[in-house]
Amino acid sequence: MASNTVCHRCLRAAVSLARSSQSASTASRRTFTSSSATRPSRRRSIHQAAASRAPAVEAARVSEPSLPYQDVRGRQSDKDAAAQRQPNRILLQPNNLFHSYTHSPAPEIRKRAAFMRQNAYCPHPDHQPTRAPVSPDDLEARKTGAMPPRHVSYECPDCGIPVSCSEEHFVDDYSSHLEICDTLRQINEDDHDLLSGRFFPEFEYPGPQIDEAQVNMTNWDTMLYSREFNAVNEARPMRQVTRLLTYPATIASVLHELSPYSLKDRILPEGLRSLSALRYTLHPPRTGAGIDIKGLRPNPPPVRLFILGARAESSLPREVWIQLAHLFPRATFHLIFIGPESMSNRDDEFPLPPRTPSNPFGAIVEDRLGGQMKISTYVEYFHTLHNAQHFYPYDPYFDCFMLFHPGLGHPASSHEWAETLPQLLETKVPIICTGYTEFDMQRDIAWVKEQARGEADLLMRPGENRFRSLRWDLNDLDPGDVSCGNWGVWAFRGKRYEADEYRGKQQEGTTGWEK
Repeated sequence: MASNTVCHRCLRAAVSLARSSQSASTASRRTFTSSSATRPSRRRSIHQAAASRAPAVEAARVSEPSLPYQDVRGRQSDKDAAAQRQPNRILLQPNNLFHSYTHSPAPEIRKRAAFMRQNAYCPHPDHQPTRAPVSPDDLEARKTGAMPPRHVSYECPDCGIPVSCSEEHFVDDYSSHLEICDTLRQINEDDHDLLSGRFFPEFEYPGPQIDEAQVNMTNWDTMLYSREFNAVNEARPMRQVTRLLTYPATIASVLHELSPYSLKDRILPEGLRSLSALRYTLHPPRTGAGIDIKGLRPNPPPVRLFILGARAESSLPREVWIQLAHLFPRATFHLIFIGPESMSNRDDEFPLPPRTPSNPFGAIVEDRLGGQMKISTYVEYFHTLHNAQHFYPYDPYFDCFMLFHPGLGHPASSHEWAETLPQLLETKVPIICTGYTEFDMQRDIAWVKEQARGEADLLMRPGENRFRSLRWDLNDLDPGDVSCGNWGVWAFRGKRYEADEYRGKQQEGTTGWEK
C-alpha cells in the first residue's frame, strides 16, 4: 500500500526536471559540459515529510509586480523572500493556474521568464539566424532576413510565455505560433501546478508487489492500476506523475517478461536473444530458500544497469528508482550513473568524496535502499572507466546499458560519443536508447550505423515509447521548441559472431537496419 505522506523530494525533482529540459533540442541538448552552465540553479532544501501539513487555505491574492523579479543589482525582492520562507503556503487553486510568466505569483517562474528574455531569440523569419538549425522543424531554418537578432520580450496572451520580440512580429507570425500555443498553455499551467503548494497524492508510491498480483505492462493506466498506485483521475496529475516515473518504467517495459514489446511488435530475433538472457536473471525460479541451514541457497549477483550521460535522472528521488526493484521482486539491481553531469541538481551532496586507492574514481555509493538496490554515481566519462577496466568483465546475463536522450548523432555532442561507442559495442551487452522525437532517434541510428561500420545489431526497432512522459517540456533557450521525456525507444548491441550451420544466403533486411 502507499505511504501516508508525500515526499517533497518528488515535487522538487519534478520542478528540476521541468527546468533541466530547457536545453532539449539546442546545441547543448545532451552535451556533458555545457548544458548545466547556462541554466540557473538552486540548492535543494531539507527533505521534509508532509504528514503534519495544515489543511488547505484560500489562496492569497498576489498582485502583479510593477517591476521585474529582480532589480538592476540582482537583489531578490522582499515579497519573493517571504514566499520562499513559507513553502506550505497555498499560492494557486486548481481553477487559477494560468498566469503570465513575467507576472507569475511564483518567484521561480518569474526568474525563468527573465532568463528567457535574456537568452531566447525571436523566431520571426525577418531576423538573421543565430545558429545552425538542428532539425527540419527548427524555426531557425526559416530566418533569411536582414534584421539583427532580438531577444523575446512580448508574451502571447493565450499561453503567457514570451515568444516574440514585439507585438508586430507576433501578429505577423501568429499562424506558426498557433501550432504550439495550446501545448505552451498546458506547459504554463503544469509549471504553476507544481508550485501551487497543493497536496500531491500522485507522488505517493506503493510498496513491494505481492506475488499473487501480476503487473500489467501494457500502458501507463494498466501499470499504475496493477501496481496499486493512488487513482489518478485527471490529466494534469497524470502528466506530473509520469514525468518522474518514465525513467524506471521505460527500462522495465523493455526488460520485463510481460513487456508490451515482442517479436510481433518491434523486437527483432537478435533482440529476443539478448533480452531473454536478461529476463532469465530478472525472473529467477523459486529455489525454496529458507531461514535455516537447509534453506541456504546461493544468490546471483545484482543486475548492473549502466546509465550513461546521466544528468536529470541521477537526481530523481530514490523512491522513484525503487519502483524498478518492485517490478522485479526476486532480483537485485546496481544502478551506475556515469557522466560529468551526473551530480547536477545534487548540490547538497557536494563536495565529492576524495579519490583514494579504494575509491579511485570518487564514486558516490548509496547502498541503504531497501536491500534490493544499490546506486553508484561516477562524475567521469565512461571511456575513462572502461580503459581502466573498472567494470570488467561484462556479462550479457547481468549487464545492460541505458542511454536517456544521448544525442548520439547531434552535431554538438556526437564527438563526445565517438570514443565511447566502440567500447559499448565491444561489451556485446544490450544498449537501450531513448529520444525526444522521431527525428532525434533516426539521427542517432544513422550515426551509430555509420560509426559501427557493420559491427552493430539492431535489437529493437525505433518507435514511440509506451511509457513516455505525458508532460510536455519547454526549452527556455527556444520557446518554440517543445518536447517530452523519453518519447521514443530503440536498442542495439555489438555484433556477435558464432559458428552456425550454413542455411543459404540471408535475406536482405532481416537485421532490421534497412527497415
